This record gives sequence, C-alpha cells and structure tokens, in this order.
Amino acid sequence: MNLKPSFFDRRTNTQRINHDDFLAVESLAMELLKFLPRTQTRPIVFVCIGTDRSTGDSLGPLVGSFLEEKDISSFHVYGTLDEPIHAVNLNERLREITINHQDPYIIGIDACLGRLKNIGVIQVADGPVKPGAGVNKELPAVGDIHITGIVNVSGFMEFFVLQNTRLNLVMKMAKTIANGIYQASILHSRGRLQDLPHEHKKTN
Repeated sequence: MNLKPSFFDRRTNTQRINHDDFLAVESLAMELLKFLPRTQTRPIVFVCIGTDRSTGDSLGPLVGSFLEEKDISSFHVYGTLDEPIHAVNLNERLREITINHQDPYIIGIDACLGRLKNIGVIQVADGPVKPGAGVNKELPAVGDIHITGIVNVSGFMEFFVLQNTRLNLVMKMAKTIANGIYQASILHSRGRLQDLPHEHKKTN
C-alpha cells in the first residue's frame, strides 16, 4: 500500500487542518498557496497516490477523480480511480510526468496512519511524501511538498487497519482536499500569490 509513515504525524513543519472544520477548504487553499512557486512558468503537478483496492488507501485516487471532475486547467493531475498511481506503476508514472512537463513543481497526495486524536486531519508540509513506508515498502519519495490525510490509527496491523477504514471518512477528506486545491487553483490562475504574507512565500 502507498502509505505515509506515522512519524509525519509529529513533523514540526506541518500545517494541520481538520477536514470537518468550517473553514477547512479555505484554510487548505491558503496553506497550499503559501508553498506554490510565485512564478507561473513552472507547471504545477498533483500526484495522487493510492489504490481503490483498499478503503484507507483510496484517498489519493479519490482526490484525483474529484479534481478531474472539476477540470482544473491551471494544474495537472495524475492518479485517479480510473488510472491509479500505486506501488506497481509509481516509477513509470513519475518518468511520464518528467517527460510531459519541464521542471514540474510536484505536490504528492497520499493517505497516512497516525495518532487516534488526529484521525481526520489533513496535513500540508514541505518536502516529499514517502509512499509505502508505513507498510514497509521501498518506493521513491514524491513531491516538492505534500498533502496527507490521516485516515486511521498507526502502530498495529497497518494493512488490516487500512482495509477496515471507513469509506465515509475517506470520502469527506478527499472532497475537502479537492475543494481546497480547486480554490487554490482559482487564486493561483488569477495571480493572487502577491496577496499572501511575504514571510510565507516561497521563492522557487
């Protein structure tokens, strides 16, 4: 399975948003915009990792499918329910992205396991996501930044936990993430990055 390890639950440079907060979509959009390159010459690519063969691990492809329905022209999306990106094809799809896009700015999206109190939390952080680490698989790190959603508890029988994660929670989290990305795409395409506080802007 493509899972973030639970240690990201404790990462200090991570912004956390509860998926059911009233302003979750707006907060996620603003956090995402803080990381995006100020120049619009670099293509923005979302790599949504996971598989629909596991409820808990379906977060990524659900986000990808929701984004595909929204037809976001300013961002590029890879990984959907129809064409998931998972352990078997991850290397191939990453090569495809580097061929299709020159110097892409990549955002990895994946499910993860964490502490009980943080189930339902969406995390936005600098640096790549490490798919498969939570279930002891060696896969390439993905992304200049990443978005992860804590779908269940880590620490014991992770594969079984993923299989028994509630679809209702995963669907709600995926919709929040997709809506946040969509809102960020609108602001990004309008060139609103200059409106963000200077201390949060990236200079990529």
